[in-house]
Amino acid sequence: MGIEIIDTREVAHRTKKRTVVLNTRKMHSWVHFYANPGDHDDMHCHNEDQSFYCIEGQCTMHFPDGGKAVLDPGMAALITGGSFYMLENSGDCPMVMMGNRSGSQDTIKHINYETRQDIRKGRDGNIAIHREMTTKEG
Repeated sequence: MGIEIIDTREVAHRTKKRTVVLNTRKMHSWVHFYANPGDHDDMHCHNEDQSFYCIEGQCTMHFPDGGKAVLDPGMAALITGGSFYMLENSGDCPMVMMGNRSGSQDTIKHINYETRQDIRKGRDGNIAIHREMTTKEG
């Protein structure tokens, strides 16, 4: 059957990390879980357009020019490919968001803002593990 249904909250609270939940050759979706206020990822961009939908908590999206955008539950954002951003749990509870991006998870680039390098590729050219989140504790 051509349908797959997921419970995003259940996946987020069970895995407690970024988890790819749908992946086809034309698009993929994942769930973000940032447990603690202040948890964030790195300033980065991708080579495809993507959207984020805030399910629980609050997310502040930071941009290189110092700009910010806040997503509360029920709000969505579109980020065009090549636009740098950083996600931060700016609420007072765990942050759960769903992301959707064009293209397969296997062909996506993750370009770090400082190095301008695809951090998904290791020194040997192979795909490395997706970025690690920085927690407020360290």
